[in-house]
Amino acid sequence: MANPAQEATVSLLVAAGHLLQALEEICARHGITAEQYNMLGVLRASHPGGQPRNKVATHCTHRAPDVTRMLDRLGRQGLVARAPAPEDRRCSMARITKAGLKLLARIAEMRRLTKSLSSTELRQLTRLSEALVP
Repeated sequence: MANPAQEATVSLLVAAGHLLQALEEICARHGITAEQYNMLGVLRASHPGGQPRNKVATHCTHRAPDVTRMLDRLGRQGLVARAPAPEDRRCSMARITKAGLKLLARIAEMRRLTKSLSSTELRQLTRLSEALVP
């Protein structure tokens, strides 16, 4: 019998690869990348307050050093707004805009990627996935 940790890891990687490919195709049809979709999701979760750039970076699926450039691109598309943080003007806060929220709402195709899972299973998957992240 296979090692349960290895089996789970390989299964998770295969599923992640499949989901990422499908996500990239869906996002491309809407003019953004999968990583930008992820950033918009992070900012939607903190709406309306926003997140500092370094906090957004911790939620990136690819630990990209160019988070600022990615946020700038989303800003040029009108999907994100950045402003100095009120408590520390050296830091900038990124906030999703109404256009960003509308774009995420339009990307309803995302649900088809997980349609085989119930709401309970999706919440369980989220908890398990979060438990894997240090």
